Amino acid sequence: MAWPDENKRAHVAPRRFWPGGLALVLCMLAGCSPVSRGSLQSIRLAMHGERVDPTAESVASSPYYQLQVNTPGGEAILILAKTEQGRLGWYGTGNDIVFTRDGLIVKTVGLPQNLDDSAFPQRDPFREGLQHVTAPIDYARRLDWSPGYRYGNVLQAHLVPGATEDIDILGTVHRLRRIDEHLSGPGVDLANRYWIDPVDGFIWKSRQYVAPGYPVEAIQLRPYRGNAP
Repeated sequence: MAWPDENKRAHVAPRRFWPGGLALVLCMLAGCSPVSRGSLQSIRLAMHGERVDPTAESVASSPYYQLQVNTPGGEAILILAKTEQGRLGWYGTGNDIVFTRDGLIVKTVGLPQNLDDSAFPQRDPFREGLQHVTAPIDYARRLDWSPGYRYGNVLQAHLVPGATEDIDILGTVHRLRRIDEHLSGPGVDLANRYWIDPVDGFIWKSRQYVAPGYPVEAIQLRPYRGNAP
């Protein structure tokens, strides 16, 4: 996947990740908290691709937290449908789900290549807050991928703070600090990138590999910045 121009305005193409599975989404919505509860109408809008070119006005007019996700197989707007102990579940119109924690993608469902689990054996700089990263740091990450049951992959990670950049999201320019992450292990060499609020470390935009050869770009259109119950 060729990464889009960094200054390109966030947009959504009229494509979906994966067909079917609406019942699953509605079931999950029924059990979520009031702050993240969607509606049948909002799911229909996403399913039929009516949000093909979101604007600041259209995003603000909806009460739902929204995350744009771009993958090699398509682009979509996901709706926050579940919060649980700091983990956020962003749901699409089919079986597509992206789970994030502290802005990091920690699990995906319904993609051709999925991240089944993400963990930090020791230090977790994302939980500590990326705004505190002022010099390169090293740590380890354990990642599980499917298909193929490629579990227990412990990768060495190297995090490097970068320059401050202007990132345009829906017509608003955010002055964000870029953080680069390099992951390496046997037969694996991945490069992730995060654009964070320099004050609190909130990740507004990121480019993360959920599995080798499968990058995902995530853009916060209407971010959830509260503490999950």
